Amino acid sequence: MLTRRGIAVSPGVVIGPAFVLGSEGFRIPRRFVQVDAVETEIARFHAALDSVCEEIATNQKLATEQLGKQYGAIFGAHRQMARDPSLTGEIEELIREKSHSPEYASCRVLRRYANVLENLGNQYHAERAADFHDLEKQLLRHLLGESREELTHLTEPVVVLAHNLTPSETAKLNQHNNNFVLGFATEVGGPTSHTAILAGALEIPAVVGISKFLSDLSGGETVIIDGNHGRVIIDPDEATLERYRDSEARRRTVAERLESLVSLPSVTLDGEPIQLLGNIEFPSEAAHCMNRGAAGIGLYRTEFLYLERNANPTEDDHFAAYSQVIRESRGQPVVIRTLDLGADKVPGFSQQLFDSAPNPVLGLRSIRLCLRNLPLFKTQLRAILRAAAHGDVRIMFPMISTLLELRQAKMILGDVMEDLEEQGLEFKRDVPVGMMVEIPAAAMLAEEFAREVDFFSIGTNDLIQYTLAVDRSDPNVADLYRSGDPSILRMIRHVVAAAARNNRSVTVCGQMSSDPKFLPLLVGFGLRQLSATPQTIPKLKEVVRSLTIEKAEEIARHADSLELARDVENYLRGELQSLCPDSVI
Repeated sequence: MLTRRGIAVSPGVVIGPAFVLGSEGFRIPRRFVQVDAVETEIARFHAALDSVCEEIATNQKLATEQLGKQYGAIFGAHRQMARDPSLTGEIEELIREKSHSPEYASCRVLRRYANVLENLGNQYHAERAADFHDLEKQLLRHLLGESREELTHLTEPVVVLAHNLTPSETAKLNQHNNNFVLGFATEVGGPTSHTAILAGALEIPAVVGISKFLSDLSGGETVIIDGNHGRVIIDPDEATLERYRDSEARRRTVAERLESLVSLPSVTLDGEPIQLLGNIEFPSEAAHCMNRGAAGIGLYRTEFLYLERNANPTEDDHFAAYSQVIRESRGQPVVIRTLDLGADKVPGFSQQLFDSAPNPVLGLRSIRLCLRNLPLFKTQLRAILRAAAHGDVRIMFPMISTLLELRQAKMILGDVMEDLEEQGLEFKRDVPVGMMVEIPAAAMLAEEFAREVDFFSIGTNDLIQYTLAVDRSDPNVADLYRSGDPSILRMIRHVVAAAARNNRSVTVCGQMSSDPKFLPLLVGFGLRQLSATPQTIPKLKEVVRSLTIEKAEEIARHADSLELARDVENYLRGELQSLCPDSVI
């Protein structure tokens, strides 16, 4: 049994066979073979090895002819390694003695050799380890008949293990594979990367930032993903399996109790309404939000319209998606955020635009990209305004850092309205316009911005990243990314106060708002709206219904007196336990 720790980004526990998604996407379909098929499998292994050696010989000949003997010798050494009797003997022994499949046996032996070399601590041996990884891929390609399994080709439930999953890859889990992908774990990633956000939205248990662990796996092993505590357990023993099964049974009991709160109002014990809205990525999630008791959609991340396709969506594509969300929101408000492309959300067809950016988080993204690409921006705004004629829609601009950017965006919105009017198309003119507060500059100028927008939405994910200078997707600094940092709390207080002075509403829509322990603090700061992932809404409602405004303000005052993020978060965790002692925290 091997336990690895990472960052829990989407709650829940799942148990299933490993699907190791490497750079080549190969998957070991089975670990064992029938005893009476062992000799046949050994013959299959040698046939694949012969094919690999033929390929190496061909490459050796080409290299010698085109580059010289010294380069051809590299391939000669590679072929000699592939024919090494001790290496092939170990693989044969695993097939014959352990009834392992040739694919699994080859991976296990070759990865062990590679790991030994990588751990010797010098560059030369690390480079030789790459030869074993290369041989492994070549053997698998022949053993699997040149085929590679991908996420879109799954036919059975699996736990996906990968170096990383991009937002677009994670988005695809929502299409046809949701019944097959039980959960996932990645070597890299942070708690508020968009891959993590998607995992929460799709309610797929996930752990990220585990660091290197794929070399310990070949595929097919039983794996536990503990998305509650950030653990990945490989080949668990029977006692561990039983403990996790019992734990999940208890969690299901809590979930059933929370389900009973869905239809109840979100009001504090002293009668103060706290509006709980939902964050969504896909139109189909709107109905799910409402079924979880949401009072509307507080953040519709529209960039996934781009990540799911190979070309820019048309105005009709936008309009159809927004109309679906409006219909399924049952008359409740829908806040549509304009495109937030860039950073870790880059469509495949636009990859070249961002590849040259030295630091995409600080580069051409979000509203900056839209202001440089007016046809792209206007297409989306036209669709939003047309869809707004059929429901309670608000427009929100992301990553605003200056008053000039905001004014430019509003001016373009006005131009689009004039175009629609001239064309005689139905649209809504008096759409409320708001902005994300996710850059320290915007937070510091909240008073000035409040005079020019109808509402604020504090995006704590980016606000924390930019304030603390911590790349939220970098596991090397993940421990420095803290929602409870006093600087973040002061910024939130400042924005809420500025909004109140100008009679503007304000919402928190980042990951912080989906964490129940922060809810009393945010309410104590004066917030009366939160937008969260759908799966957390029942739990948040339970906290609201266990709280008074006086208690929330007391919690906020005490949190303000603490100097360290660690102390703030430990204090809030304890207060949550006191408010909701029957819940699993």
